[in-house]
Amino acid sequence: MKTFQELSQLFLTHFNIRHFPDQPPGLYDAAAYMLGIGGKRLRPVLSLMGNELFSEIQPDAWKIASAIELFHNFTLIHDDIMDKAPMRRGRATVHVKYNESSALLAGDVMLLQAYEYLNGTDARIVRTLIHLLNQTGKQVCEGQQLDLDFEKSESVTSADYLHMIELKTAVLLAVSLQMGSIVAGASEAEQQHLYAFGKNLGLAFQVQDDWLDAFGDPEKFGKQSGGDIIQNKKTFLLVKALEAANADQKKEILQLLDQTSPDKVQKMLDLFAACGVDEAAKKAQEQYLELASAHLDAVNVSPERKIPLRDLGAYLMQRKF
Repeated sequence: MKTFQELSQLFLTHFNIRHFPDQPPGLYDAAAYMLGIGGKRLRPVLSLMGNELFSEIQPDAWKIASAIELFHNFTLIHDDIMDKAPMRRGRATVHVKYNESSALLAGDVMLLQAYEYLNGTDARIVRTLIHLLNQTGKQVCEGQQLDLDFEKSESVTSADYLHMIELKTAVLLAVSLQMGSIVAGASEAEQQHLYAFGKNLGLAFQVQDDWLDAFGDPEKFGKQSGGDIIQNKKTFLLVKALEAANADQKKEILQLLDQTSPDKVQKMLDLFAACGVDEAAKKAQEQYLELASAHLDAVNVSPERKIPLRDLGAYLMQRKF
């Protein structure tokens, strides 16, 4: 069994090719630029891990991994446009380096190429794989719309927020594992346990991502420090702060949401600290990791084969970028 880091290197070698033609360069260079920004490649490697949990990695798993990585980057390009994000992993976002129209088209062509890779998988599973990606794509869109809606709402609960990040972030991690397991012939019950493992891991991952946006080192995190605060995004930290705040603190938080002052980020971070959201984030991560572990326990393979996935959960929660 290979570790996440080992599989990441293997995937990078496999994926580091030109996925698009050369012409027109305004379209395909923008798409290639986005892929060149890099990232953890978490989702495609999860699909490989989902396959290797049950068998040796099979050729179709690599096609699925490439499709998932292209799909994920498609969503990131569009997400960056909607968030007006200037940076991703320390580099200019696609719409900043090129323009919004080219960025939208680059995202679209990534999605289409993702389906081309899935179309090349075994005829016995291709329809199931395409159905799962379609279903997940709809959920990601629903989650993104909720995220946009929440920016204009003052009454977002923790339950509302967690439902949103389940759709926007967690389901893609979950289906990556499931699709990899399908290639290996996993039973429906095993697929569902693995899906639940990935979903809970994804929820923990997003809570950690929210924390990093606020408190992480921007040089390591590769994003604008406090970008979510500047955009008034409803993150786990903001929602929890509003729930825990006393009357004066809540009034100050709401006032800051209407401001664009240079010290807005620092003032909000001070309020987050005063409301104890740092501890709340850690507790939520631990709870989701425990749920993920329980579902992994239920998968009917030897404990040794599960070690890489267990190690991955611990690694993700210790990350500082």
